[in-house]
Parts: sequence; C-alpha cells; structure tokens
Amino acid sequence: MPELPEVEVVRRGLQSWVSGRTIAEVQVLHPRAVRRHLAGAQDFAARLKGHSVGIARRRGKYLWLPLADTDTSILGHLGMSGQLLVQPEGATDEKHLRIRVRFDDSIGSELRFVDQRTFGGLSLHDNTPDGLPDVIAHIARDPLDPAFDDDAFHTALRLRRTTVKRALLDQSLISGVGNIYADEALWRAKLHYERPTATLPRPRAVELLGHVRDVMNAALAVGGTSFDSLYVNVNGESGYFERSLDAYGREDEPCRRCGTPMRRRAWMNRSSYYCPRCQRAPRPSRVSS
Repeated sequence: MPELPEVEVVRRGLQSWVSGRTIAEVQVLHPRAVRRHLAGAQDFAARLKGHSVGIARRRGKYLWLPLADTDTSILGHLGMSGQLLVQPEGATDEKHLRIRVRFDDSIGSELRFVDQRTFGGLSLHDNTPDGLPDVIAHIARDPLDPAFDDDAFHTALRLRRTTVKRALLDQSLISGVGNIYADEALWRAKLHYERPTATLPRPRAVELLGHVRDVMNAALAVGGTSFDSLYVNVNGESGYFERSLDAYGREDEPCRRCGTPMRRRAWMNRSSYYCPRCQRAPRPSRVSS
C-alpha cells in the first residue's frame, strides 16, 4: 500500500502534468474503478467534463484534484495496485486500464487510471470549507504538513492506551505513515513497536517525529519505495528507497547499527521488523492490553 512518500511523488507528477488543464472527456472502462462514486460511472464522467483541474493536493496517503471552478474534488484511491499515469494520446492501452481522462488542449497527453487488482478508484466529492473532500475530513494532518502540531501529537500519545506503532498507523492521529515507514522510524529511534505510548516522554516523542520526517524525506528524494512494478510515478518509473531500508524486509540480516540479526514478528495481519538488541521489548507488565 503506498504511503506518504509514494503518494506525494504521484501528487507532484499530477501537479506538473494535469493541474491547470480542462477536461474534455472521461471514459470509465471498468465500473469498480468508480464504485465509491455512488451516482455511477455515467454521472462521474458527465460531471467532470468541461471543468478545469486545480492544484493537486494530498493529506497523508490521500490525494485529490480539485475542480477549480466548483466546490468538488476528484479523490484518488490507489489501493494496492492503482496507478495514475500520464501517457501520450494514442499510446497502447495498458492491460488493466480502468479510466481515461482526455483534455481540451494540444499538449498531447492524457491521464489514465490503471489498477490490476481493482481495489482503488476515483470518485467525486464535495469539499469541506478547508478544501478537503468531505469523506476524508477526519484524517489528521501528516508530519510533513507545516501545520502539524507536535505538542498536540505528544499529548495524544500520552493519553491513549495503546502502543507506539499502533499510534503511528492511526490516521486520525497522524496520517501518511504505514507499515514500512513506521518500522524504519522506530528502528532509527531505537524504540520497540510494542512500547506503550503512555511511557513515552516528550523528548522521545519529538525524536520519533524527527525520524518519521527524516525517513519520509529520504524516501521522497529517490521516488519512494517500490517492491514491485505496481507502485510507479505518473511517468511509470519506480522509486529506489527499497535499497536504503534499515529495518523493513531485512529479517535475519545484520542490524546496520550493531550487527545483531534483524527479526520479523507477525503483527496485526502485517509484519514488524526490528533489532532485538537496539529495540528492546518492553517488560510484559508494561504492555497495554
């Protein structure tokens, strides 16, 4: 599942290639790709035609394209395999092409939504006064947002009866962090994923936030993390941060800090990767239920 860096890479591509253009035609080639647009495929296509695309926006893992002359936005759900690609008009259709958007100009490119597993899709939603699609109004700001409140984050951590990795994945508390970057930030901070949040003093919470930001910015610099061909940017190119991962996916490999073999443990239908020496497990009596 794409996390903040991967979604931000796609957002920047949409900003460069799509924002400011006027939609001439929308073709929905698979109904599941617009299933979140409850009025259906025909309504989706009709309501986009003739409108210009505003500044591409993102909050956490969610990205959207405001329609500049309306109070609505196209919300993109990439899911497990969704891709938003800018392709030359007339280029061969991808095998799993679901939606095509053509523009009223002479640039010669179109926007395509491609999705092998059809878990993702596009939908049209009303905006809140803050300019967010209403269905994601509950999503917290992400740590790269200048308006993110570090003090409020620490206060929320101390008040919640949970563990630190669960908190990092709670999109109502901090958005954009998924399993990969949570493991990376926790390794950098030398924190075990089951550390109770109530035991985290403010300096450690600030330090953890700093590592979250650092690892995400490092991933952004190389286009994100691509484990297969399913995550790509709008030009179809993969990211290269996989080569720099310190924790995720490194089971039995030596910790880059101390040399101890890294471990993997099943965790909430996912996996957690950590160093048993650098990231000491909390005492059983201190783990919240």
